[in-house]
Amino acid sequence: MQVELHRRGFSCGSIDGVLGEQTVAALRAFQRRSGIDATGLLDAPTQECLRLSGPVLGKYTFTVADLTGLQPVPETWLGKSLLSNLGYESALELASERHHASPALIRQLNPGIDWAAIVPGTIILVPGVERAVVSGTAAEIRIQLGVRELQLIDSAGSVIAQFPVSIARLVDKRPVGNLHVTTIVTNPEYTFDPDSYPESAEGKALGRTLVLPPGPNNPVGLAWIGLDRPGYGIHGTPEPENIGRTESHGCFRLANWDALTLVGQARLGMLVNVEP
Repeated sequence: MQVELHRRGFSCGSIDGVLGEQTVAALRAFQRRSGIDATGLLDAPTQECLRLSGPVLGKYTFTVADLTGLQPVPETWLGKSLLSNLGYESALELASERHHASPALIRQLNPGIDWAAIVPGTIILVPGVERAVVSGTAAEIRIQLGVRELQLIDSAGSVIAQFPVSIARLVDKRPVGNLHVTTIVTNPEYTFDPDSYPESAEGKALGRTLVLPPGPNNPVGLAWIGLDRPGYGIHGTPEPENIGRTESHGCFRLANWDALTLVGQARLGMLVNVEP
């Protein structure tokens, strides 16, 4: 169920095989889109609408390029800024993110794998999804703060995709009302400004901005959609497991795979309606 929902643009965050709140929310959104009762259950009408479009599981083969690109990500802002790319730290992280999955599920699917000894040519089982295909064209983006959901709305007012989203920790940093898309960037760099992180002892000591290189472990992940409020945007994250469960400094965070799906539907000037 999770795999097919992801294929259709109704994300439950990380695919984990667990019927949690984000999965139920994704299922209800799909049910409403399909014109059936939003029960949040995989009942008979839902099974009829949510027929699998392909095998649930697939195989992934690690390449030389995959493994030579792995490297530890420093904990400090300065250390991150000195790298040429903030790529994946491990083969497990790479496999999980590319297939919208939790690391725990990837481990469960591959009990015989020694993740510290992956070599080129190693074949693993993964959820059968690498990208989502949204049915329809978005006319606007809606962010519902109360339930931490981001939705794509078509011109008829229907929800055609939905993703869990993290929001600002402080209420006064949660803008409510109409915003608009001003920039769309994939694989962005990130400028660390100490003024935006007053709690950072390192930032206070540095006293200057740093430019961090792109990559999935960049603070804004693999995509940045800037909004017409200074410093605000919708973006990816290096920690997809925390989406919808932790809070940001003020932006709207998605899992990297969901941020890339959103980029495929976003356009300059698009309305972003933020609701309480």
